[in-house]
Amino acid sequence: MTPRLLVLAVVLIAARPAFAADPPVRAASSVDRTAVWVADRLTFTVDIVCDRGVEILLDDLAKEKLRVNGLEVVGSDSSATTDPAERTSHRLRYVLTTYRVDTPVLSIEPVSVRYYQRRPGQRLQDMAPAGEVTVPGAVVAYRSTLPDAQPVPGLRDRRASSARAAFFARVRSVGLALVIVSLAPAVVIAVAAVHRRTARKPGRRSSREIKKEKRDTLERLRALDVGTEEERRHAYDEISAAVRQHVAAAAHVPAASLTARELDEALGSIRTRVPRESVSALLTASDTARYGPPAAVPSTQACRDALTAAEEILAGR
Repeated sequence: MTPRLLVLAVVLIAARPAFAADPPVRAASSVDRTAVWVADRLTFTVDIVCDRGVEILLDDLAKEKLRVNGLEVVGSDSSATTDPAERTSHRLRYVLTTYRVDTPVLSIEPVSVRYYQRRPGQRLQDMAPAGEVTVPGAVVAYRSTLPDAQPVPGLRDRRASSARAAFFARVRSVGLALVIVSLAPAVVIAVAAVHRRTARKPGRRSSREIKKEKRDTLERLRALDVGTEEERRHAYDEISAAVRQHVAAAAHVPAASLTARELDEALGSIRTRVPRESVSALLTASDTARYGPPAAVPSTQACRDALTAAEEILAGR
């Protein structure tokens, strides 16, 4: 071997670590929001890419094995795709929520996932793991990720500003006057347009519009599905919104911004044909189903009964 070839071989051997291949399994994770309120839904997504001939043990990613602090796992799903290079991409989504208020920081701990190098004729359960890959965890805060006690930065200099020249002081006054003069035609046009619109349209809706809106709301309530927990939560959202809108129009109270108890007190202080007891009981049940834990969501039959009660209130029976 010539000296030149010997030097080239030594350089290639020394450079081998710099050309090391990518790991056979790569994992990443993300959350769709960095801060939540109580009962908000949070999605934790895990993406794992496996090279050709490499498989992971999906049992390590079961929702029962996801370690969380202050959170509850309410659902999960997974999917897998293979590209032309025979790399397999796994995507797992975990839906989490919290009903606790004593944990200022919510977290998801890292997860270790075993992977295997597949060999022809050998089952996955008979093979020894070729290694492990760690899925990063996540930290979520209430309301905001900013610290509660944050020092106020000194953004401005304490020194007094220097006096401006007389020319620039006069220029400011002239500029303000020109702005006011230029806005005058726009103000006149806007006032005229508002006057024409108010003169052309009445301030209150017609009885035909109110009846059509009520009919559309009843049809929407009757078309709701209540087979699953999510569908029943959505149904109670629709019930609460429809009943509050009806009470606001019939009793002229701000029902949308009042709790069930406050609305009951408001209806008790005025004379109205709205059935106070039925409205209060229905809104209380709706709030419990919407903001309570999964165990507080009523059954399918109870949800159908609530829809029937809402239809009776909207129909004025």
